[in-house]
Amino acid sequence: MEYRNLGRTGMKVSNFTLGTGAFGSWGNTSEEECIQIVDTAIGNGINFIDTADVYAAGGSEEIVGKALKGRRDEVVLATKVGMPMGQGLNLSGSSRLWIRQEVENSLRRLQTDHIDLYQLHRPDPQTDIEETLGVLTDLVQEGKIRYIGSSTFQAWQIAEAQGVSERRNLARFASEQPPYSILNRSIELDVLEVARKYGLGVLVWSPLSGGLLTGKYAKGQAASSDTRAARFQGSILGRIVDPTREENRVKFEIINELQGLAAEAGISLAHMAVAFTQAHPSITSTIIGPRTLEQLQGSLAGIDVRLSSDLLDAIDTIVAPGKTLDDLERGWIPGWMDAASRRRA
Repeated sequence: MEYRNLGRTGMKVSNFTLGTGAFGSWGNTSEEECIQIVDTAIGNGINFIDTADVYAAGGSEEIVGKALKGRRDEVVLATKVGMPMGQGLNLSGSSRLWIRQEVENSLRRLQTDHIDLYQLHRPDPQTDIEETLGVLTDLVQEGKIRYIGSSTFQAWQIAEAQGVSERRNLARFASEQPPYSILNRSIELDVLEVARKYGLGVLVWSPLSGGLLTGKYAKGQAASSDTRAARFQGSILGRIVDPTREENRVKFEIINELQGLAAEAGISLAHMAVAFTQAHPSITSTIIGPRTLEQLQGSLAGIDVRLSSDLLDAIDTIVAPGKTLDDLERGWIPGWMDAASRRRA
């Protein structure tokens, strides 16, 4: 395990992060096994745990809180806010009203008096970024959160937030959490460079493209009942990995080529895919999100895999730098892309 500074903070985090999106009703309903996953991750040197209020409607945070009871200070704990937490009009987003309310809920579920990294789960075009940074600054000054970050922001939004923080003397984002994989390299165009310019740590999610790069899906074949495609059928999460979706045809052809490269290198496709994200100098940590203890152990087995320059060059010839094969994998589709926003009345 390697430990790196999270951007310019000086805080040391492991180069692998335990993601807990599969804890609770979204994945593993065995609280005992989820706690065992946390135990095993920490025992193998992972000191960075990432969750979110929306995961399992708060269930993931509750499990993480129980797992860390009595050893909270052993880890850097990150969570996120912004996704809908109910049907109420003000139970989502990045307003002062909602963040003030929801940070208290997260602290209670996590059984802690502070959150190390509090992240905006998605951009909120309806809320002025100055308002959001203002309430986050207040929470830092009150000691309820230590650092703030963004997730799945576009490059211009990251730069805008940095500018507002500087002009208004507000807390600045210390990190960005974007999706990144061999099949989705779009952040190489601008997000990684703007993160480097402003000294942000980068925590990447979905290094396996939702599971496609595990090799367990096959072109044109229905997904088995224990896969994400089956559990989230009909949602974006499910459509990204749906083997019957026509848009995935090109991805499956490329995955076959990537499997050949991995076999030649003597490693699994999954280990090659995760190691690929570690090869970029702007990446601080890769989030691995196991649903079972077995999946975590499989990921840990490849933690020391490093890809040669020749292998990285070969990957570049299959999926060019900066390219994404599926817009759904970008993680956020802005509202201004709707037809009504693109046409004059």
